[in-house]
Amino acid sequence: MMDKKELRIVYMGTPDFAVEPLRCLVEGGYNVVGVVTMPDKPVGRHHNQLQASPVKQYAEAHALSVLQPVKLKDEEFLNALRAWQADLQIVVAFRMLPEVVWDMPRLGTFNLHASLLPQYRGAAPINWAIINGETETGITTFFLTHEIDTGEVIQQVRIPIADTDNVGVVHDKLMMLGGELVVETVDAIINNTIKSIPQEEMQVEGELRPAPKIFKETCAINWNQPTKKIFDFIRGLSPYPGAWTEMETPDGKRVTVKIFESEKVEPEHHLPVGTLLTDGKTFLHVATIDGALSVNSLQVAGKKRMSIGELLRGFKVVDGSRFC
Repeated sequence: MMDKKELRIVYMGTPDFAVEPLRCLVEGGYNVVGVVTMPDKPVGRHHNQLQASPVKQYAEAHALSVLQPVKLKDEEFLNALRAWQADLQIVVAFRMLPEVVWDMPRLGTFNLHASLLPQYRGAAPINWAIINGETETGITTFFLTHEIDTGEVIQQVRIPIADTDNVGVVHDKLMMLGGELVVETVDAIINNTIKSIPQEEMQVEGELRPAPKIFKETCAINWNQPTKKIFDFIRGLSPYPGAWTEMETPDGKRVTVKIFESEKVEPEHHLPVGTLLTDGKTFLHVATIDGALSVNSLQVAGKKRMSIGELLRGFKVVDGSRFC
């Protein structure tokens, strides 16, 4: 058995989701000898300013050594990584690692993934779980191997997804649980109580669903679907990157609209799919194939995000307009 202050840990991650597990390790007194994160990202109107990742910001604030490789097979990076002499590497929301990296520590490398593996392997597990109308999700720690997100599962934690939850809500719940699970996994490795399970031996209800990376075209709303399907699609992309559509006015003009919050309603109508119904003041409904969806929060291109009441006070929408 090794003391947590003796176990040399290298931590790899980039976004906010990866900060909480790192914080739990640092504040828990674990020996984090170095952090690997993405290179600083150009920001600003002219991309002439560099912004450090959330993980780098936390690491520097706590005097942790940081590496920011462009290429993970670069010999200079690999030599610097070897110099840290890690016993264990932990990966949270980073990049796909080459074998030369994940196989380096004597105790291996484990990853925290925001799904109940083997379901939702891929880059956007929280989004796709909600888009597909799942009522449960969770987090998984697993050992890295050659195929992405396929290594032996160490531990899992399950949580329900409420009908009103969007990606932001579920993300934050899993982020906090992730910190706890990473620490529990490290403790199990230290205490040699790990009983990892091959994913092919795990029971799964239904077919395996992937969680591929989301692009702009992925976020376009198809109104020719049941209300529930569209409702789940919108909350599965809210608050970021945002489901979008185009609004066509009676005079033929089109404007891009992002929708962040909606509600299922069941008015009787015989209108074409995508037709807008509004009183011009308080509500905006969109006709679907089996009812309608009430749009509660949205953003018109070039404007800020606003409630439907705010929009209708400054942007004229008339019956006969449509989303397409």
